[in-house]
Amino acid sequence: MRLTNHPILGELEARREVSFTHNGAELTGYEGEPIAAALRAAGVVIHRYTKKYHTPRGVFCAIGRCTDCVMVVNGTPNVRTCVTPLEDGMTIDTQYGAGGNIPAGGER
Repeated sequence: MRLTNHPILGELEARREVSFTHNGAELTGYEGEPIAAALRAAGVVIHRYTKKYHTPRGVFCAIGRCTDCVMVVNGTPNVRTCVTPLEDGMTIDTQYGAGGNIPAGGER
């Protein structure tokens, strides 16, 4: 699920493959690509659940202006994954509510 030859940008440069975890599962992506791109390539489309209605959100604007793609990255909540580069060893968790990674209802 990755582009290798973009119609405008052309051939994409080869990058180093790195490992990261998402909700405890080990995944791989390419160093420097947006976290959201690595997650999408792995089939992950839900990044957070809203505080009030617990509805799922994912990438919306993809330029860092909204907060739909925020996740808990390396223990820090509210990280915009569409503009944050992926690094080797990152821990990325679904965000629940305004800034934690505890699911609705309190269960882990």
